Amino acid sequence: MRVAEETAGPPTGGLEPEVPVLRRRGGGVRLAVWVFHMALPLLLLWLLRGVPDADVTWEHHPSHFWLVLSVAGVNVFLSLRVGREAARRDDLRLLFVSMAFLSSAGFLFLHALSTPAVVVPDQNAGFTVATLVGLVIASVFAVVSSLEFGAGTARAVMARRNLVIGSLIALLGLWAMGSVLELPPLSNAPPNTEASGPLAWVAAAGVALYILAAARYFLLYRRRPSAVLIGIITTFVLLAEGLVVVVFAQSWKLSWWEWHLLLTLAYGFVAYSAHLQQQREGSTTGLFNSIAMDQTIRRVQAEYGAALETLVAAMQRGEQLGWTEEEMSLITSGLAARFSLTEGQVDVLRRAAAALANEREQIRRLDTLVAVGGEASVIQDEENLLAGALDRVREGFRGDVLRIGLVREGNLEYPAHLSTVASWSEADADRSRTAAQAALVTLKPARVGSDIFVMPLPVKGTAAGILEVVRPGGRLAERDTALLLSLASQLSIALENARLYQQIDGLFRQYLSPAVATTLIADPSQAALGGAVVDLTTMFADLRGFTTFSERSTPEEIVFALNKIFGVATPCILREGGTILQFVGDAIMAAFNAPVRQHDHALRAARAALEMQRSLDSVALEFPDFPRFRVGINTGRALIGNIGSDQQRSYNAMGDAVNVAARLESVAQPGQVLIGAATYELIRHVAVARRIGEIEVKGRDMPVETYVLDDLRA
Repeated sequence: MRVAEETAGPPTGGLEPEVPVLRRRGGGVRLAVWVFHMALPLLLLWLLRGVPDADVTWEHHPSHFWLVLSVAGVNVFLSLRVGREAARRDDLRLLFVSMAFLSSAGFLFLHALSTPAVVVPDQNAGFTVATLVGLVIASVFAVVSSLEFGAGTARAVMARRNLVIGSLIALLGLWAMGSVLELPPLSNAPPNTEASGPLAWVAAAGVALYILAAARYFLLYRRRPSAVLIGIITTFVLLAEGLVVVVFAQSWKLSWWEWHLLLTLAYGFVAYSAHLQQQREGSTTGLFNSIAMDQTIRRVQAEYGAALETLVAAMQRGEQLGWTEEEMSLITSGLAARFSLTEGQVDVLRRAAAALANEREQIRRLDTLVAVGGEASVIQDEENLLAGALDRVREGFRGDVLRIGLVREGNLEYPAHLSTVASWSEADADRSRTAAQAALVTLKPARVGSDIFVMPLPVKGTAAGILEVVRPGGRLAERDTALLLSLASQLSIALENARLYQQIDGLFRQYLSPAVATTLIADPSQAALGGAVVDLTTMFADLRGFTTFSERSTPEEIVFALNKIFGVATPCILREGGTILQFVGDAIMAAFNAPVRQHDHALRAARAALEMQRSLDSVALEFPDFPRFRVGINTGRALIGNIGSDQQRSYNAMGDAVNVAARLESVAQPGQVLIGAATYELIRHVAVARRIGEIEVKGRDMPVETYVLDDLRA
């Protein structure tokens, strides 16, 4: 079963040309009723033609003169009204509609002027064919008005509208002169009917044009339903029927009077529909918007949108600057004058502006909540996180004063940078103090009057802080407090996440390289066993002579020396983005280009090794008996990933290139950095190095071409 469709017509004469309008419930019934009424005139004509005795003659010249003159006057008024709107809107369609009314009204007036024994003595051809000519000319304007013209064409024609109107008025003037002065061919004897011979074909063309225009306007009505459009469609159908009656009627017969009645109904229906539209809208400003061209509608929409934006901006400035009601009235009065709005429409516009301003305020605040939620996922100091969140809140909750208090060692403290204002009012602080203490104990929000709202910031069921909000000179409504509670919840989550991240981050980074720790926090699945084969630069460094040093030192001195040396060496690797894979006794194993990819990993490893050696020079000055590092570096394909078991694993690297780096380190001298050929090729453009040839390394059949790296050029 198909669901009946509804009409959703816009409130101001149809200002939404791009949105299709669906049929109302029962639209088919109403259409059938309308078609039935439109068919009645033709049915009457058929009856009169079929029963000649019923087509009686009634010839009363004064009645004809005043009736037709009155109908012509109504049509002239409509023409002028639509023409004025066409000029105001600079709309070509409205101009052509106005011309259709003007041409039919003008020739109807000429028909009245030629009434025998009123102005002219006898019936003549001008009296007989004037209405037909006027209706046919009007049909041309009608169908042209139904077309959609480009902006350039519309501007060009509108620029010459006086010429178009003037030409029509000149034609009417010449016709009137010929009628009154009884000049040929208007003075010729009248035919038996208004449309005999070639004129009948002209009338048929006019009927076709009216039907085409009505059909096109019906399609327009489907997009922009309005009373005026219904009136236009009905008028064109009635005028088409009037032309049909003109073809078959004989002067002064009842059927002849029928087309006079049809024209009266046609123009009266347009006037009545315009009246209904005006009553519905309370204004004549948008009376003919539904007829206008799409480009005009878009321009009107832009104007109304600009008016609404102006009012919204004025209301927002008024809230900030404290404008009075009288000052706001001046603004709305200016808009009313600009758009010819009624008092009711101004009130609707004001309420719409207020609703739009509130909606934008809510959207801005919701965006703030989303942004604060995003901040919660960033690993950073909790106070910096809260300060960043408040920066976003300051924009989203404009007009409100907020501050955050943090619980430290059992006391509630208010860091100065955790407030949206430079200094918190002492009066507000006194009013909120008791509520804040209560909120910390109960973990429930509390109000102070209508302008202060206090909310706890719990972490794991314990109050970690407080959020206090003041709306100076205003009232926090229920909708405001709901948003603020959401904000407090986001800040609590951010605070809890910050502390949790700091704990995890600190714990991980004590046992893992920072790059590996960050990778695991961001993506825990990276902890799975396995790895990937990548281009890797591996560094091995150990302390030459450490065994001898250990023999003559106490365990405490050994631990002190290792911590001192590693404390200097480790930052050198981390600064270059290296990943420390292992501390094995007195040795360090590090990798570059994993887990974070680095296009210059060989250069980074070289810089880290040289910096390590230079840093230990300063340690040697203080502790000359401490052993020195020897370093081996090599680049090549290697497996990097998690190696071990389900119970315990480590992030490590394996492969021949890794083994070569270990062997280079074993043959290096204290304070020396040896690099393999692959590493040298990657940094040769900056390396200050000496080739020492191919050396045999333990556990490998093929010798390794080796270089001593002394420095790097800037």
